Amino acid sequence: MITLEAVNALSGDQFCAIFADIAEHSPWVAARAAGMRPFANQTAMIDAFQTCVWNASEAEQLALLRAHPDLAGRAARAGNLTSDSQREQKGAGLDTLTGEEFDRFHVLNETYQSRFGIPFIYAVKGATKHDILAAFEARLSSTAREEFLTALTQVMRIIRFRLTDRVTH
Repeated sequence: MITLEAVNALSGDQFCAIFADIAEHSPWVAARAAGMRPFANQTAMIDAFQTCVWNASEAEQLALLRAHPDLAGRAARAGNLTSDSQREQKGAGLDTLTGEEFDRFHVLNETYQSRFGIPFIYAVKGATKHDILAAFEARLSSTAREEFLTALTQVMRIIRFRLTDRVTH
């Protein structure tokens, strides 16, 4: 944990080093948020990160979405997730799937990716594998634009969760 006072005192490089992974494999979000300091409070910091994503070009947003790993996917099985993603997926029980459940996630991931061109993104903190599977199946009937916006909204939740876990009030 780091205090907000310490966050505001960091150099731009230090800020980016600490927060580059808040938005999955997209350090440009932290780099842009660094320029919005000082933050009055934790909410202002979260808002800054989220604003950077919402104000990004559609190509940057798409790259951010595509940088996310599949939930319970091959990267998770191989141990190739960021520490945040690994902790979040483990918290949702995705590290203890049965073979049948893993196969179900794999099929849904493939179907979703094929349909929308992005991975299924869901802020799993506080969710169960059953919640995630239900959302997965419900969202497959969305339009591509709806899913793009839903995925970005889920990224906003992930950003909020991650910053809340790292920065004290």
